[in-house]
Order: sequence, then C-alpha cells, then structure tokens
Amino acid sequence: MPDRPANSPFIRDVPAAQALDAWRAAREAAGCPDRLPAVTVPVTEAGGLVTAAPIWAVRSSPPFDAAGMDGIAISSADTLGASETTPAWLPPGAYTVVDTGDPMPDRRDAVVMREHVHYDDAGRAELRAGVPPYQHVRSIGEDVSAGELLLPEGHRLRAVDLAAAAAAGATHVSVRKKALVFILPTGDEVRPIGSETGPGQILDTNSLMLAEQAREAGCEARCLPIESDDPERIAAVVRESAADCDLLIVIAGSSAGRDDYTARVVASTGTLVVHGVAVRPGHPVVLGVVGQTPVLGAPGYPVSAALTFDIFAVPMLAELSGAPPRQRPRATARLARKLASPLGMDDWVRVRLGAVGGSLVATPLPRGAGVLTSLVRADGLLVVPAGVEGHHAGSSVPVELLRGLDEIARTIVAIGSHDLVLDLASSALRADDPMVTLASSNVGSLGGLVALRDGLCHIAGSHLLDPESGEYTLPYVDRVFGPAAADVAVVRLVERSQGLMVAAGNPLGIAGLADVCGPGVRYVNRQRGAGTRVLLDVMLARLGIAASSVEGYAREEPTHLAVAAAIASGRADAGMGIMAAARAFGLDFVPLATEPYDLVVAPGALESPQLAPLWALLRSDRFKASVEELGGYSAKEMGRHVRSPGTF
Repeated sequence: MPDRPANSPFIRDVPAAQALDAWRAAREAAGCPDRLPAVTVPVTEAGGLVTAAPIWAVRSSPPFDAAGMDGIAISSADTLGASETTPAWLPPGAYTVVDTGDPMPDRRDAVVMREHVHYDDAGRAELRAGVPPYQHVRSIGEDVSAGELLLPEGHRLRAVDLAAAAAAGATHVSVRKKALVFILPTGDEVRPIGSETGPGQILDTNSLMLAEQAREAGCEARCLPIESDDPERIAAVVRESAADCDLLIVIAGSSAGRDDYTARVVASTGTLVVHGVAVRPGHPVVLGVVGQTPVLGAPGYPVSAALTFDIFAVPMLAELSGAPPRQRPRATARLARKLASPLGMDDWVRVRLGAVGGSLVATPLPRGAGVLTSLVRADGLLVVPAGVEGHHAGSSVPVELLRGLDEIARTIVAIGSHDLVLDLASSALRADDPMVTLASSNVGSLGGLVALRDGLCHIAGSHLLDPESGEYTLPYVDRVFGPAAADVAVVRLVERSQGLMVAAGNPLGIAGLADVCGPGVRYVNRQRGAGTRVLLDVMLARLGIAASSVEGYAREEPTHLAVAAAIASGRADAGMGIMAAARAFGLDFVPLATEPYDLVVAPGALESPQLAPLWALLRSDRFKASVEELGGYSAKEMGRHVRSPGTF
C-alpha cells in the first residue's frame, strides 16, 4: 500500500471490473479458498444450494414400464384392423385393468384410456380403433436412466431439480456450504433498531438490509454488535470476525471524514486492495483481505451500501459457490426526462417503469445516496457507463428489471405536479388489486405536460394558473399540444387549499404573502415550472412585490412535503404549499387561494383498460372521504371531465 496522509480520501478511482479483478487476485495471493467446502445434506434440505459434485441417477425413472393412463393394458397386436364398423373384441383374459403408474403386465404393450373402452354383458372389451405399440406407456428410463448424468457440478438446486434427483434415487447430495456473511456496523451515531434516537443519531437499518441481501444471495448472515468509532477496537473485531466467516462487511467509515477508519483498519489488519471505485453511488468502497477472508467496506449511505453489495459481494459470493450469479432480466426503455451523469464513473440510476404506447418508459428516481426510498420504489436499474455524460429525454436505454414485466404492464405512469392525493391513490389501487401500480414522478406541472405530449406517461398532474385568462391548466394544454389538444382529456382530481406553511405557532406572525418580504424571513420555493411556483409569481405580481425581495426565492424543493420538511427542520421560515403537507409536519398554515388540481390524460388513453382502475377509484365515496380527511381538499368534483376529447 502506498504512503498517504491519514485522511487521504481515496487511493484512486478504480473501474468496477478492475476492482473486482484486483480483489480476486488479492484473495488468491492470500490463499483464500476459491470454493466453499462441500457438505453432504439430505435431498429434502438442498433447495437453493449449489451442487459440489455431479448428481448421477442411481435408478431409472420410471423404474419399470408403467401405465400412462387409467384404462386397460392390452397387446397391440390384438387390435390390428379394428375400426368403427369392425371392432376388436377382447375377452377378459386378453386385457388387464390398470391405473396410471401401475407396472405393465407381461405380454401387454399398450394402454387404452378407460373412456375409449366399451364392454358387453360378457365382460368383453370393445375397441373401435387399432392401437399402436406403447400407446400411453411410460417406458423404463423415459425420464432418466440409471447411470445418466442428472445435474452437473455448480448448479443451484431448484424445486424441480430436487424432485428429479429424488426420483432418480438420490437421498443425499453433495453441495457447497452456504457462505457465512458477518456484518459489522460502525459509528458513534448508530443505534440499534427500536431505539429512541436524538439529534445526529441514526438507526442501524443498513445491517438489516445487507443481511437480507446476503440471504437472498443464498448465504447465511449474522449482524454483529455496533462498534463505536474506535479504530483499535474496530481492528480487533475485524481480526476476530474475519477468522469465522466467509465474507466480512464493515458498514461506514469508508470515506475521508475524521472518524472514517475502515481503509486504515483493513490496511493494518490485512491487505487493502482498493479504496475508491468509479461507481456512483458507492464511490468510497473498500475492498481488502484479512487473513484468508475477503473484507468489503460498504459506505454508510443506504443506497450506496445496497448497490455496493450487488456490484461487489454478489459476484464474489457466486464465485465461492461455483455457480453463476443470479441475473435479473433486462429490457429496453425510453427515458421520461433528461438524465445527466458525471463522466468517469458508472452511474447506477434507480428508475420507475411503466408501459406507455407499446414501449417501456423509465423515469429516474431521486439519486441521493441516502434516499433509501428510491430503492423501495425502483422497478429497475439503469447503468450509465463512465464514458457517457447522460441521456436525452426519449432516449432508448437498457434497464435491469426489479419487477416482472406483467406487473410493469399494469403500472399507471403519472408525471407532473406533486400532490398527496396521488400517493393516497397509489396505495388504494394496490390494496384493491396487487397488480395495479400508480407510479408518480414529480417534475412540475409544465414538465408533466411536456412528458405527456412526448408519449412518456399516461397522465400528468397539473394546476398551472394562466395569468392572462385566470384559467387553470387548459391554456397550457392548448399551448403545449397545439392542434393535438383536441385529443387530450382533462379530469378533475380535487380542489385544494394553497397557502403559506410556517413553523408551528407561527412565531414570526406571518399573515399573508407580503410578510415573506419581512426582515429575516427565509423563504423556500418550488422548482421552476411547478404550478405552485407559477401561483406564487402571479400573486407576487398582483401585490407589486419583486421576486428579488424574497429571501430564499432561488432556493428550490421538488415537492410540497420537501418544502414542509425544510420549514419543520428550521432551515426555512415559510414556503407555499398545500394544507395537507403542513399538517403532515405539524406546521401552521396561512391559506391564500383555492385551486383545482387536474389530471391531463394522454390522447387515446381515457378509455384504455390500463386507466380504468383509476377512474373507478375516483368514483369511490370511500376514497373521496379519505382524501378530504387529509385536510385542505374538496373531492366534490372528483372525476368530472373538465375537457373531453373532441371538445377543443
């Protein structure tokens, strides 16, 4: 390891493939086992394990010629020339009644299905067609013959494999032991799940997540106690734990902060191979070897930790088991919006997917390494290679699927303005039918209309106020779609109260919009193109207030909840939003306006089966009541067609 300052951020940014190769070479040099040991287990307990030796058939399946149907076993020669007009009559001694699976009697070489046999009073069987030899007979060894290779080494055993092995006489099989993965959380700020946390403290959710990822990869996983930021103590635990597991994952401490010790600990207790990879998120990963055990230093941000496991741990664990890593299916999708990406790094982007106009559409989710919910909501992963700066909206990109195409096909894709009612609708739709998903992405009302025009979503949430006409949404639909606006439908979702969200108790005494210009009032805004931003600008203009006089006007957040969170945390004093968002964070609310919030529907989609569950939900009295319980909403006009196709 080269000399470097104690807090040197990274040795270098290593491409992921190169980092894996270097890690593999270091494991070989340290004498790490290239395969997990073989163990013999009952075939009944081998599901999901990987074969350590071939499985050979020790008996044939079936082990005898067997009847393949319920009926009678006969000699096919006795039916020669039989027809409807000249049937063959077999006396009782010339046939044997059999059930499926029975051994074939001697001198019988065919079975006639029970429903094709007619009997006379003397018990003779009438056959009205000739029967070929071995009709409805399963020959000995039809499935597998004794001595035949059934399964090779390096095969992950599935349910059907176990059944076939048992049928071929296997009672025990040789398999690779499950890899044992230890997970070591570190950090003074980390607390066990279920603990009460104070300022600056976080729950140890990473251990839970990584342990389950390890189990999904076919491993055993054990979470170790949380260690504080004491490098000597961490080093002692690393030495001790590495001797008892097949992979040690150290969580956090992999970056370059004052209390980031993982790289230093790995270097002092073993071999530090890589510190810093050209991957985003997951950049500050640590790869090393302690004794004869590989060590992975996972970043503390949850998305980074999860992707680090997928990129580095999964292929390494697959190598140990001697089986190929489990591959997710892939597909091609169109990007719903422009995606920028830094050069020099593989950029792993989480996306939501839906089928729009006969093709998949991918909408990028928030990309922060700490945004765990982006993994929860993701339907797929898009990797932007290191040498690509990004993709334009509408570009075709390869995606790795995290959900099945049948589920994705029933996803309603909504892009546009943020509203809590869409989140509520998503939950209600899923509760009614687990195959239906409403996936909404927040890019502002105008961005949603553009995405709808470009065929990248089914519906766009909009509440854009036109300053000249005083109308909402419709003037913008006409401008964005032009002549095609005649084919666009607009459906009322709700009317809602917009106003100023302020800290609980309204300590600054803000009574109206003019007060946000007061000294020391920090405002937080919505992004350009959002309907709330347009409403703010219109109201400021009516009051003769310049945007430049509002402290914080340039500070933008993408949703009402994000604005509310900024105020609740004390980072801002006021921001325009909906009453439901203020309630969610325990804020006070100063109402300023009541506005409609509409769903703009893609041409031809109003009557599509894909959107039918949504329209049914909007007719539900129970759903309307749940919306109004949020506060600041009226569902009186929910579902009304503000504009239908052909009324332009």
